[in-house]
Amino acid sequence: METSNFFPSVEIPNEGCQKTLKNCNELLPTLPQSKAWWFDQLFQYQGFWIPSFGIRGSMLINDHFKPRPTDIIVATFPKCGTTWLRALVFSIINRNSFDFSDHPLHKANPQELVLFFEGYLHRYGSTSFVDGLPSPRLLSTHLPYSLFPTRMTDDTSVCRFVYICRDPKDVVVSKWHFANKLRPKELPPLSLEEAFDLFCKGVSEYGPFWDHVLGYWEASVESPKKVLFLKYEDVKKEPLGCVRKLAEFLGVPFTPEEENNETVAEIVKLCSFESLSNQNVNKSQTSSGERPIGNSDFFRKGEVGDWVNHLSPEMVEKLNQITEQKLQGTGFNFD
Repeated sequence: METSNFFPSVEIPNEGCQKTLKNCNELLPTLPQSKAWWFDQLFQYQGFWIPSFGIRGSMLINDHFKPRPTDIIVATFPKCGTTWLRALVFSIINRNSFDFSDHPLHKANPQELVLFFEGYLHRYGSTSFVDGLPSPRLLSTHLPYSLFPTRMTDDTSVCRFVYICRDPKDVVVSKWHFANKLRPKELPPLSLEEAFDLFCKGVSEYGPFWDHVLGYWEASVESPKKVLFLKYEDVKKEPLGCVRKLAEFLGVPFTPEEENNETVAEIVKLCSFESLSNQNVNKSQTSSGERPIGNSDFFRKGEVGDWVNHLSPEMVEKLNQITEQKLQGTGFNFD
């Protein structure tokens, strides 16, 4: 399956987008910078450590993106179940368009079916390709909720966000593994100790982690019809119930006939880690200049609690203390 079957061709950025990119290029050198986990510097932008392409994407969204009522934004902090959530949302929304025996997820990685919003905006320097997508548009992002324009987040907008979070101990381990797959060969591997220290300081792609999570959590409390907040561990434990909840939120609840036909179970099975990771397309290790990793690199274990095999007792205690401090008084916890 070719990506071009899903995404329209793009044009040269118009004058407005070119101005935004120029403003971004002038802004970046003025921002605080830090070492990134992989190949790009991180810039402190509006309270978060964002790679340059994320800032460009955010500025293009704020200046030029025109949301539609049917837009669905799949949002995550990196390594919190992004690929899995993309697959679930795509399958639920398009369940009447494809047969499970010949489903697009058998032929394409979920990131080819739900495009990486800020990544594509940075790549093409324009929002024109998004404007050409049919409704409902499924867009994936790592951007914090506060970086989206109010026309997308206030009560007058009916576009929806689906967010999934994960235990920070599993996040730091998964992100550390992923970072070392992305790092250029000329750079030494990133040690777990260094990655852990950076994570605790809030310095990681789209971090601080806790601020990212709380931004979406608070939005889900204030606007539950606009933002659905899920926990990775809950979806793993009760996948059928979570998929039903997700479909209800997206405005496409399962019918009694679909329940009788076990459509929910079929979607859970199709989007499971075991199913996705065993598709031939996701076993590919082929990389390119645009993406220096293969599809197989997006699948490691998909387990809950793998941190016990990597973090020392001292690391666990420190991270638990930070998490408790960050979440105190918010009404949210990872239990």
